[in-house]
Formats: sequence, C-alpha cells, structure tokens
Amino acid sequence: MSRETRILLVEDDLVDRMACKRALAADSARRYVVFEAETGEQGLELAREQRPDCILLDYNLPDHTGLEFLAALAGDDGEVAIPVMVLTGGSNAALAVELMRRGARDYLTKDADRHYLEQVPAAIERMLNAQRLIEAKREAEAKFRTLVEQIPAITYIWSSEHSRLEYVSPQIAMLGYTADEWLRGPSFHEAYVHPDDRRRVQEAVALSRASGAALSIEYRLIAKHREILWFREQAQTIHDGSDHPPVQGILVDITQSKLAQQTLQQSQAELRSLAAHQENIKENERKRIAQEIHDELGSLLTGIKAYVSVSVERSIQAGGTADPLLVDATRLAEEALGAVRRVITDLRPSVLDQLGVWEAMRWYANQIQTRSDLICDCSIDTALSSVAIDADLSTMLFRVVQEALTNVVRHAGASCVSVRAEAHDGEIVVEIKDDGTGFAGEDSARRQTWGILGMHERARHFGGSLTISGRAGQGTTVELKVPIGNTHEH
Repeated sequence: MSRETRILLVEDDLVDRMACKRALAADSARRYVVFEAETGEQGLELAREQRPDCILLDYNLPDHTGLEFLAALAGDDGEVAIPVMVLTGGSNAALAVELMRRGARDYLTKDADRHYLEQVPAAIERMLNAQRLIEAKREAEAKFRTLVEQIPAITYIWSSEHSRLEYVSPQIAMLGYTADEWLRGPSFHEAYVHPDDRRRVQEAVALSRASGAALSIEYRLIAKHREILWFREQAQTIHDGSDHPPVQGILVDITQSKLAQQTLQQSQAELRSLAAHQENIKENERKRIAQEIHDELGSLLTGIKAYVSVSVERSIQAGGTADPLLVDATRLAEEALGAVRRVITDLRPSVLDQLGVWEAMRWYANQIQTRSDLICDCSIDTALSSVAIDADLSTMLFRVVQEALTNVVRHAGASCVSVRAEAHDGEIVVEIKDDGTGFAGEDSARRQTWGILGMHERARHFGGSLTISGRAGQGTTVELKVPIGNTHEH
C-alpha cells in the first residue's frame, strides 16, 4: 500500500489548484490527501486544524503574500514547524532567499506550461525527508537534554562556527544563574572564571580548540552570590563531518572534594611540622644528655680510674704486688669510659658541632669500618665546602647517612658500602650504596620501617626527596637530594 501524505494547497487560482492535484494524483509512489484553501486566512485556519505534512503555498494570495503567511504561521519562537514550499509566478533570487530565511523549505517558479508541476512530487519528497531528519534530530536532542539534565553537573555545547555557547543545562543554577543569563554573551563564562585561574584556563581552552584534543582542567568560578566554587571541566570536540564541529563539555562541582583535599594537606603539613618540631626537641635532648654524661659520668669514671690507678702504683712502689681486684677495677673503669664515649657519640657526635657535617660523615664512615667488617668509603665533593649549611640541615644530612649506614650494618649482608656527597644542579646529593642482598620490588613496602619513614620525612621537611632502590642480590642505593639554599618548612 502506498503511503498517505496530507497536503495543504493554498492557491487562489482554481485552474492551478486542479492542475496541481492532477500532478499529485499521477504520483504512484505516494497517496496524497489534499486540503484546499483559496485565501491565506483559510490556509492558516486549515493548517492549525488539520496539521498537514506539508503546505504548497502560492506567493500571491488575495489577502496575504507568502512572507506574511509564513510570519503568521510561525510559532512564538519564530520557527515554521510545517514544511512549506512556495510557488510563485516570477523568478526572484532575493525573494527566494528571504522566503527561505523566514522558514520556507523550498521554492518553485511557476511557468505558463505548468512544467513546474512535474517537479512537485519530488520536491515534496525532499521536504518530507528533510523534515524527518529535523524531527529525528529534535528527538535525539530531547533525549540528550533529558539525560544530561538528570546529571548533577553542568553540561554545555559550544558552537565553533559562531564562537559561543549554544546550550547550557539548567544545572547552571548552582552558580545562581539561569541558562538564558549564561548564554547572553560569548565571554560571559570567561568573565566569571577566578582572576587567578583565568589566564591558565584561556590557554588550555585555546590549545584544546586549536588542536582538537580533549580538555581536562580544574579551576574556580565565581557564583552570582560571590561564592567561589571549584569545577573540573572536561570537553571533547564532536567530529560530525562539518567544517565547524561543536564542542561538548561538562562542568563537575568539586568544591567539597577540594576542601577535603585542602584540609587533608593542611593536616599533613601540621603533622610534618609537629614531627619536625619533635625531631628538633629530640636532637636538643640528645645533645643535652650527651653533654651531661660527658660532664658528670665521664668525670666520675675518670676520677675513679685515676684513684684506682694511683693506689695500684703506690702498692708497686712500696715493694708489694698490686691487688688483682684493683687491677680489674682499673680495666673496668677504662671499659666504662669507652662505653660512655660510644654512648655520647651515638647521641650527638661532637665532631658534628665542631668540624661540620662533611667531616662528621667521614668520621662516622670510619667508625662503621672500625666497628664492623665493612669496607666503608666516603667521598665528599670539595665544592660542598663553599655551600652554606645551617645547623638543622647539617643534623638532617648526618642523621640520614647515620640511619642508612646502620641499616646496611644490620640488614644488608654487605661487604662494602660507599658514601658520596656532591653539589649538582643546585642540589646537595648524597648517595649511600652497598653491595648487599638488595631487595625485590615486592619487598619494598615491607622495608618501610620507622627509620626509613623518618628519613623520608627529614628530607621532605627541607624540601628534598629521598629514594631507595635496589634489586635482589645487587645491593641497595639510598639517594638524598636537598635544594641548596632551601629553607625548611615551618
């Protein structure tokens, strides 16, 4: 069965109406139902009542011109919803352009022999096909809007052809604006980007649109009520085959996550500051205890040893033999003094305060070699002697090396270890490398002991970094980097 098409024919000439109806009846591909009107007013009334599939409109009617008819047929939005083909007795390009601009879908020029009627069925088919595409597009847009308007984010479509926003979802209300307000000008959105973010956003957007690459950026927008909100914008060019493909984007409110992130960062900074403060307290307490042990216990042991030694000497001078208990007491006093010196050195080596961190590193490396079976080589770049290092940074550098060497002695199973310190690219670089057992990648998490975590925090406090790398059977390398001249956090 052929398809039925409802046609409204608005034509004041009876002969032309009849000729047009015959031409439509001759089309075997489609069945037409034709409504007829002799005047513009009749045509408008039938258009509203019958809602035809398309209208064939004579331009010169007794009461209306084609332009006037189109204006009366248009809806409140100025759009002519029913496809209209205008039939006119004269060929006028300017008029044809104006008719199409006012909403006509097609235009045919009448000729005396009525050959134009042969084109009418094909022209109607073109209009109906175009109308189906328009309606399909509208339906897709309606579905799109229904979908995006349920998303708790602002969605938009940017026209690259007209360099402006074509659509923004009602969720723009979260900024206190209506969609119409936000679409009022091409730079309205840009004007409400936070001044500190504006240049960065402009550059990112320009790069994305010039290259066609996806846009992903976070920045602040100023709401109508002056509240500052954080958004993550993601946009993608929709390649639809046109010369000016549109851009579709989404703005997600990330204000709460940003606040949570800032709170977390502030908390972490406070914890690090507290840890650094506690570390300073610990260092000062170590220094105080070491000094007291040296002054009090060291002096007492030295006195005891002296008294016992004098007593032994006197016994020998008197021709007698030294009491074995006194000889043992002298030896024990000497061992106690050695133990005190080691405790004082572990608490706070005096060489660190007297000769500086680089000599302290050399001294400690020598102590490690003396106390263990390790070969410990220490090399300090001479350029470091001209680098100004305050007491806090000196302590940090020494403690990291001390902790690293202690770990080598206790855990690495190494035969040799090297300590290297140099100035490189504006940084102090210290490397501790051993030839021990190393570790596999999966073991790295288990190696995050409190000592290693403390090394990381010491480095971070001074704006530096600490990395630990190694492979099973190939040793471990600890690398500390600290910016030269960097002041530590407060």
